[in-house]
Amino acid sequence: MPPLAVVLETGKKRAFASATDWPGWSRSGRDADAAIEALVAAGPRYAEVVRGSTPAFRSPKDVRGVEIVERLPGDATTDFGAPGAVAQADRRPLAGRELAGWRDLLRACWDALDEAAEAAKGVRLTPGPRGGGRSRASILEHVSGAESGYARRLGTVTSIPSSGTEAIREAILEGIDVAATEGQPAAGPRGGQIYPVRYVIRRTAWHALDHAWEIEDRSGDDRSG
Repeated sequence: MPPLAVVLETGKKRAFASATDWPGWSRSGRDADAAIEALVAAGPRYAEVVRGSTPAFRSPKDVRGVEIVERLPGDATTDFGAPGAVAQADRRPLAGRELAGWRDLLRACWDALDEAAEAAKGVRLTPGPRGGGRSRASILEHVSGAESGYARRLGTVTSIPSSGTEAIREAILEGIDVAATEGQPAAGPRGGQIYPVRYVIRRTAWHALDHAWEIEDRSGDDRSG
């Protein structure tokens, strides 16, 4: 099995390891080594989410199966707890079967969030280590708000719904298709940064899946391994 290509983003307090070809599979740690270990450890859990994908998903058995193809400096976003750096690997064109496959993987991560949220209905989520943590409803509202922002970063979404999870998702998918086939503007309408298609999918998938696993773990369905 070829090594798993990984982008490593390292900040002052936190690092993220992200699989370049498997959107949503991105984990963090206190440093680079811990992030890579967390990524590999999450492989079986990610496999459940993308079961039946084409090509078939294969997780490395240990960190020796990982190849770091790019190292990126992190920033405040990294240290806060999100992968925030755009890699050169994210700037590759995305089209044809690969585009269809990435859309399917994004949908799989959304499905994982929906399933976790449905299973947690009526369940009081356990608090975080310092007694904090959003409620189930707040998590879902937070994800929808973030996804509206990701849609704007494509530069190809003409109308972004203010609410409605499925409507926002469809707007993202339509924007992805337009961006992948017709290209993207150099900047947003107010000069805002435009994100490459791969990065938008990778970031959106990670965010949905990260909160899906949070809901699972905090509702007592701990499969973090």
